[in-house]
Amino acid sequence: ITAGGRQKKRERLAKTENPYILLLCKLYKFLARRTDSKFNKVIYKRLNMSAKNRPPLSLSKLDKFMKSKDGKVAVVVGTVTDDKRMFEVPKLSVCALRFTEAARARIVKAGGECLTFDKLAMRSPLGKGTVLLRGPVKSREAERHFGRAPGVPNSKTAPYVRSKGRKFEKARGRRKSRGFKV
Repeated sequence: ITAGGRQKKRERLAKTENPYILLLCKLYKFLARRTDSKFNKVIYKRLNMSAKNRPPLSLSKLDKFMKSKDGKVAVVVGTVTDDKRMFEVPKLSVCALRFTEAARARIVKAGGECLTFDKLAMRSPLGKGTVLLRGPVKSREAERHFGRAPGVPNSKTAPYVRSKGRKFEKARGRRKSRGFKV
């Protein structure tokens, strides 16, 4: 054994004080333990994640993922947001932690339904007839600045710049016309 003893497995617990999410954690902890369903284990794990790891999912992405999944319930552990670029919303059954007002209105208007996780647990306790979806975790603006240092060859990392104007990090090393471009 390496110095410092054995590494115990610690599950991440939700740090939120939101009583509804904590109750959902309790419910899905029970379901994960008492059923043989991998679905419940995954939902329990995602309910305990930080907000950064529960990214929002837009209606257009929901539509894309549910194209050939008729009669199934889309499950998102996170927020479902509206997408103004989408003109017609199809009839969808969606279960999520929260919906933006516009997204909820559009889903209901199209004849779909917005479920909560406690309703989902009553309807399909084993996760049968559901499609588990996730938002894009790496799409945060901050992720653009992670990776190899900006200016290093083959780096696609964005530098932290005060402004995007002509005279802010746009000269040597950034353009072919100004000496060279990395």
